[in-house]
Order: sequence, then C-alpha cells, then structure tokens
Amino acid sequence: MHDEPVDYIERTRQQYDALGYPPYRWVENEDDPPFTPVAKPLAQARVGLIASGGIYRKGQVAFHYRDDISVRAIPTATPTSELRVTHFAYDLTDARADPNVVFPLDTLRDLARATRIGELAPTAYTFMGGIYSSRKVRDIMAPELVHRLIADEVDVAILVPV
Repeated sequence: MHDEPVDYIERTRQQYDALGYPPYRWVENEDDPPFTPVAKPLAQARVGLIASGGIYRKGQVAFHYRDDISVRAIPTATPTSELRVTHFAYDLTDARADPNVVFPLDTLRDLARATRIGELAPTAYTFMGGIYSSRKVRDIMAPELVHRLIADEVDVAILVPV
C-alpha cells in the first residue's frame, strides 16, 4: 500500500515514451469552467456515464487506433459479461478482468437500486482516451457527447478518465 499520491501526469508521460509516441501534450485551459449547481438531489437525478477507457459491447467494433474519436453507445442494461475493453495506452489486465474498474456500470446500477441516485440513464457513452487532437475533442466529440446527454435528459454525468 502506498501513502503517496500517484503522479498520473508523470506516469502518462512515461507510458507514452515507452510506446514510442510523441510526448503527450496536455491541454491547459486558461478559463475556469462555469460552475453549474446540480438542480435536484442525487436521489432524484438521472445519472449519465461517460468513460474514456476504450470500453465497447460485444458485437460493436473495437476502438482501433490512436486519435480514434468515435463514440460507442452502450445500453446500461448490458450485462457486464458482454463488455470488452481495448486501448493503446494502458495495461488492460484489470479492466478486462472487471470492466467496472474503468466503467462503473454495476456500481451505478447498485446505487439506482438503493435509491442513492434517481436512475441511471438508459445509455452510457465510451471512447478511447489518449486523443492527441484537442481540437477534434473540443469541436467534434465533446459536442456530440453533450448532445447525447441532453437527448437522454441526464441531470448529472459521471466522467471516468483513464
């Protein structure tokens, strides 16, 4: 057990160096995002899930290359046994053994059953992180995800980075 926090930025740099990729350029936002208070108690909220760990459902096309900005829609009723994971930039051993470590679908279903959240949105969204083009994320992928969450009438979104 480690008492020190993990330096994820340095770990990511080392991982990308080991893969032989160009150094990852972190996006540095110059403005603070606007604060948006949650409009209702979590016990009444519809919760959405977005994860960047390369999760897809059996039968869907796997993510296949760096800078893949495609999105997979996964019904939240999907059994965990049907979830698959692929990614070029992290060790997939634990995620393949239990996709919940990067896609906490079972935990969110449990929270809905226990009425800790109002309900889980009918669809979760995934993509493969490690996208070098911040412009494509900002201009294409992020607006698409926002559009989908609005269409799903999501009150709160859980974002799970890898």
